[in-house]
Amino acid sequence: MSQTTIQVSKETREKLKRLGRKGQTYEEIIENLIEISKKAMFFNELDRIADTEEFIPLDEI
Repeated sequence: MSQTTIQVSKETREKLKRLGRKGQTYEEIIENLIEISKKAMFFNELDRIADTEEFIPLDEI
């Protein structure tokens, strides 16, 4: 896998360090954050649908 450099402020780097566990790379920390973000977006979309759409319960079909 090729690699790249992403520039972040020292403050952001320190926040990333605090989110990680001992021995965890920045790559692993960022991958975990991406997965958390994907799940949050999914559940936010479910909430949006539940708030704006009309559903028919399966037991009424």
